[in-house]
Amino acid sequence: MHSVAILVLDHVVPFDMAAPMQVFDWTRLPDGRHPYRVRLCAESPEVVADGGFVLRVDRGLDTLEDADTIIVPGCSDEAGPPSARVVAALRQAAEAGTRIASVCVGAFVLAEAGLLDGLRATTHWVAADMLARRFPRVEVQPDVLYVDNGQILTSAGAAAGLDMCLHMIRRDFGSAVAADAARMSVMPLEREGGQAQFIVHEHPPVPRGSALEPVLEWIEDNLAREITLGAMAARSGMSERTFSRRFREQTGTTPLQWLLRARVRRAQYLLENSDHPIERIAQQAGFGSPTAFRERFRRVVGTTPHAYRTAFHGKKAVPSASA
Repeated sequence: MHSVAILVLDHVVPFDMAAPMQVFDWTRLPDGRHPYRVRLCAESPEVVADGGFVLRVDRGLDTLEDADTIIVPGCSDEAGPPSARVVAALRQAAEAGTRIASVCVGAFVLAEAGLLDGLRATTHWVAADMLARRFPRVEVQPDVLYVDNGQILTSAGAAAGLDMCLHMIRRDFGSAVAADAARMSVMPLEREGGQAQFIVHEHPPVPRGSALEPVLEWIEDNLAREITLGAMAARSGMSERTFSRRFREQTGTTPLQWLLRARVRRAQYLLENSDHPIERIAQQAGFGSPTAFRERFRRVVGTTPHAYRTAFHGKKAVPSASA
């Protein structure tokens, strides 16, 4: 039987912990046997979970010594770095060849232990920049669901953690067993690790009172029109060269990159909140042709406009005839 140890740290996110427990526990072989034994373990018998309740955990860090797979769930912002004992236990397990995986911001724990150095890794897109800054030896990939390096795996958000667990089940026991586990978890099996996370691209901040604020407001109000670098510079009363330099200094990006992100955000809003066809949204967001819209939207968001709408379009209730 394959032993799965879920390492619970203080301020653990309950769903990050419960989802792997459930999917491995529900897995069955064709003859009905349970292929996995799932155990919770922690450094201390009581662990504070995100939300304010306390978990009692019967097993300690020695559980990691005979585990075949270790999963580290994410923790809330209140959690500090892992203790020296936790780091040492993870390093020892890695040296022994144990498969180790993280869910969401659990990647920070693996990075603290040095297990991601020189490897590709992912985490929730909100935390990806921080992971890259704090651990420059990690090749952070913020736009995928999970990354499998063989022994070490990392996943994005909690739902992507389920994708990663199904991927591990498929590696261990084949597609049929993984498909059955996916059905039990009401999850699609076909989502692959390279599929992009759905990311909301925020505009880079502009200092309050900046000379750029009026031109940025003008851009937002005129996204459906053709907007050139020359038009932006003229609107700001600067030469193109001066405008581009000041724009990068204050936003960290170029005017045309900022414009692209603004158009993508407008398209995201319309895909979520309107029934307009793709052709009309392409015009409203200023992409010109539907072909250009699809190509640029996919390049920035990581998925197609159609897939994004399918995932996020809000269905409004239809009033009854008597209303």
